Amino acid sequence: MVELAVAERCQGLSVSFTEPLMLFEYSLDVFPIARRRGLYNNYVSNGYMTLDTLLRLREAGMDAIKFDVKGGVEAVKRFCGADVNVVWRNAAEAKRLGLHVEIVNLVVQAVNDDESCLREVIESHLHSVGPHTPLHFTGYYPAYRFQNPSTPVETLEKAYEMAKRQGVQYPYIGNVPGHRYENTYCPSCGETLIKRHGFSVVNISLSEDKRCIKCREEIPLVGNPVMRKSFLKL
Repeated sequence: MVELAVAERCQGLSVSFTEPLMLFEYSLDVFPIARRRGLYNNYVSNGYMTLDTLLRLREAGMDAIKFDVKGGVEAVKRFCGADVNVVWRNAAEAKRLGLHVEIVNLVVQAVNDDESCLREVIESHLHSVGPHTPLHFTGYYPAYRFQNPSTPVETLEKAYEMAKRQGVQYPYIGNVPGHRYENTYCPSCGETLIKRHGFSVVNISLSEDKRCIKCREEIPLVGNPVMRKSFLKL
């Protein structure tokens, strides 16, 4: 896997579908090899793990992790049979361990799209991982056994604006290619720092020392903004 990544000039490895924790032992084997070859290691996870698991992944060479929280306490309990507080606990610990952390909340109609649930997610985010941690609200599309209607863009925009008002400095909308809220904006002056379209980075307006080119606000992103054309959201 590492040789393939290097041959294809990849910047790192990302363990993802369906849930990377199902490849936990494999991750412990491959991450150190990737690290020795100069690659980063990332998890795209529901975050439902023990603290010991998280620590072992960090020790093996994991650099970043995305936590999918899937709503507030009641929504996650009802539809996932799980305790979302475990996910928030792990997200907070990942930050403490020095990992790059991002939070994603898939917004589904009649599941977790009501204002009280969105507010609960935003408040938990601020309490657990702080205002500088990116928070993504992604749109749902019906598939396989779940056929609720697609998430209206207006609902995602409402969630974004709620997060912004409550103090989240880097909120995003996902699964809506071309939307203005895919971009990264300076939390100080509002300048467009990273313009995106879907998975593509269209333009980067940052200095080499990772500051806004307009007001010089320091931006906590991952990677060199000048040398790298694609990276995690921040």
